[in-house]
Amino acid sequence: MAGKRVVVGMSGGVDSSVAALLLKQQGYRVSGLFMKNWEDDDTADYCSSREDLVDAVAVADRIGIEVNVVNFSAEYKERVFSEFLREYRAGRTPNPDVLCNAEIKFRAFLDHAVGLGADLIATGHYAQVREVDGLHQLLKAEDGTKDQSYFLYRLDQSQLARTLFPLGGLHKSDVREIARREGLSNHDKKDSTGICFIGERPFREFLNRYLPDDPGEVRTPDGRLLGRHQGLMFYTIGQRQGLGIGGSRGSDGDPWYVTAKDMQRNRLTVVQGHDHPSLFSDRVTAVNLNWISGSAPHCNWVYTAKTRYRQKDAPCAIVSADGGRCVIEFAEPQWAVTPGQSVVVYERQVCLGGGIIDTSARSGDAETRRDECPPNSLDMRGEVGGIQAKE
Repeated sequence: MAGKRVVVGMSGGVDSSVAALLLKQQGYRVSGLFMKNWEDDDTADYCSSREDLVDAVAVADRIGIEVNVVNFSAEYKERVFSEFLREYRAGRTPNPDVLCNAEIKFRAFLDHAVGLGADLIATGHYAQVREVDGLHQLLKAEDGTKDQSYFLYRLDQSQLARTLFPLGGLHKSDVREIARREGLSNHDKKDSTGICFIGERPFREFLNRYLPDDPGEVRTPDGRLLGRHQGLMFYTIGQRQGLGIGGSRGSDGDPWYVTAKDMQRNRLTVVQGHDHPSLFSDRVTAVNLNWISGSAPHCNWVYTAKTRYRQKDAPCAIVSADGGRCVIEFAEPQWAVTPGQSVVVYERQVCLGGGIIDTSARSGDAETRRDECPPNSLDMRGEVGGIQAKE
């Protein structure tokens, strides 16, 4: 593959910088591309894009490559931000990073890079790609604490076939050491967190610019009125802070958590205690599916899944995956499963894909339909723990 032209998405951070450096050392013809994805309220107070561009140019100069700038803000607003607002209006909690990867970093960026004559693109994501029997697989990174395959599950075969992840086999500490040893000025730069268009500002303040307040009642499951909320879009399942009911008395003094949002009645339901049964779900229904291989996995218990990025892989079964909907049943109840977030399915180290969480069934609320899976598949649940232990 050496000698091929690779365009690296350079953000100004240490990860994408080392990715570009390693590819050049491996003999690729490398250039960098800095993507500007947000223009509204692009000030130093909230967005570091100007500083990031300076860092990207400094690194490119150090390692001897050129870096160009492209503005994808229009594409971002149309494909990512508009969906972000639609989901919040519907009472769900979206993950724009997932959509940004699928629509901007590996679609708009890929198309632009190919137009520049690139054979491949590369990013500083912590993930791996391998080809098996003509199919490209997305694998977890070697550094499990930095693995980003969860955010990449919407990629398809055509995207993975032209993508390199040079950091997939490295640990973050190794990446910083390479950057320090090679004299990259951003070797100790703090990792970016969150989304540029939100930055460090209060989230509610930002969302209010696009979605108006819509106050309503805060009640317990048995109907007791505790207070008023400012708008259901400001709250998410499992949220503890910012409920404004800290002084409300409960049976044991435990903190309150959001357990449900009733859009029709504009009502926020809260419960007391982190381990309240209504905060747990046995199964989820996902929509807007993407299976990386191009077809849904078979129904069995050899899989694991996660319903949020930092969650540990949880043993599960794919109960059904027909008609654009997928039902996933967990061996153990999962805490604060949130509509709008992604459920991502794995088979050992391989990311199979997933979808957007539409609904979840609370523990004991619905009869478990285990007959939808073959009995010999259900018997495999005991083996999943062993699979996890090997990872």
